[in-house]
Amino acid sequence: MKRMTRHFPLWMLLATALLAWQSAMARELPDFTELVEEAAPGVVNISTTRTVEGRGPSFHDFGGREIPEIFRHFFGDRFGEQFQMPPGQDQRPREERQSLGSGFIIDEDGYVMTNAHVVDGADEIVVRLNDRRELQAELIGADAKTDVAVLKVDADNLPTLELGDSDGLRVGQWVAAIGSPFGFDHSVTAGIISAIDRTLPRDAYVPFIQTDVAINPGNSGGPLFNLDGEVIGVNSQILTRSGGYMGLSFAIPINVAMDVADQLRDDGQVSRGWLGVMIQPVSRDLAESFGMDAAEGALIADLDPEGPAARGGLEAGDVILSVNGNEVDQSSTLPRLIGQVLPGSEVELTLLRDGERREETVTLGEWPDAQGGVTASAADEGPGRLGIAVQPLPEDKRDELGIVHGVRVVEVDPSGAAAAAGLRVGDVLVSIDHRAVEDPDQLASLVAELPEDRAVPVRLFRDGRSMFVAMRLSRD
Repeated sequence: MKRMTRHFPLWMLLATALLAWQSAMARELPDFTELVEEAAPGVVNISTTRTVEGRGPSFHDFGGREIPEIFRHFFGDRFGEQFQMPPGQDQRPREERQSLGSGFIIDEDGYVMTNAHVVDGADEIVVRLNDRRELQAELIGADAKTDVAVLKVDADNLPTLELGDSDGLRVGQWVAAIGSPFGFDHSVTAGIISAIDRTLPRDAYVPFIQTDVAINPGNSGGPLFNLDGEVIGVNSQILTRSGGYMGLSFAIPINVAMDVADQLRDDGQVSRGWLGVMIQPVSRDLAESFGMDAAEGALIADLDPEGPAARGGLEAGDVILSVNGNEVDQSSTLPRLIGQVLPGSEVELTLLRDGERREETVTLGEWPDAQGGVTASAADEGPGRLGIAVQPLPEDKRDELGIVHGVRVVEVDPSGAAAAAGLRVGDVLVSIDHRAVEDPDQLASLVAELPEDRAVPVRLFRDGRSMFVAMRLSRD
């Protein structure tokens, strides 16, 4: 008998091969279901209540419509009196409750971690657990520089999350986030780590984890997990032009966040080292002029004459190349390395001076905000908008300059508005926008009222001489 052979069409063979490949790929992709089931109870939603003062004499809320501007022309700012509005009606307070962000439980006794910006300015904080319980929370402490805050709720035996080690992260590693984007509780998104050790403008103290995990408003403060279900980051920021996710999100490494959280729990504030220098990047042209092979390090542009760097023998023009053996590959790395060291500790600095490498030992001071000064921060109000830290001006210094008020600049953020205007460490700030600067707290109030996208005059004293500079606050 003749044996019959069976022939398969080419398309069928290709389809079979494709299905086999897809099946193999599916087995390689991570499954987050078990991670979510175990971790979800430790993730919380955070909402705040804040009292917002009503506007001053205004032409709003008239029958639910805005009163036309022509009424101002006829009646002026005494419109309320003309129509016998009840006293204070145009200055009434109102309460707004907003679901602002996420958080996670770090201690079964009720300690919760979130972002500082989530609870900034809140009069009341409510933490909603996975089982729908709503608990009033106390703010234990917040650190604007790292955007970390710790809350405490009155509860025990709460489900906690396992913390990982963010120092060993690798680009390409799978990660997942759980949070409340737009108020949708316990939403899960996943992706990979796109980059590590990112430095963002105005956030020089955090080596951010960059991911492509979908993060949106409301995710802030929520945990970022590795495939083992360990928290390796705290979701904090997104890069966007639309207000929503565009493929770039940033998380605070958990090792950094927990170091801050431990200090907040113990002391209510964070102590970090202070060098007392104004720095700038080393461009290729500057590197060539200094005889350097590569554009690296942080160039000291100016020093606080009474700061740790000046006392330790550092000079303007020095290029700091490393701190305690850790390379300063760019100027933005230096604040982070210094800030990680406790005040009063010695640091070994490798620097370049006059074309020669040398080693210097400097004892760090404490950042001025821990001494009653006002610090540069990521906040939208106060001197943080300028990118400076200031301290009260001693009476003998005021007498020396022949002035009755002013504050001394002790730190300048190289990416801030003050640096762009040319302010330096050691400058004495006397007035801003034609208004006298009395002390750090009053400066905070003045700066909060400054207009955006318009230059304002700033009067200062430098080297005993009075001068004016123009400063422009750009829109965030």
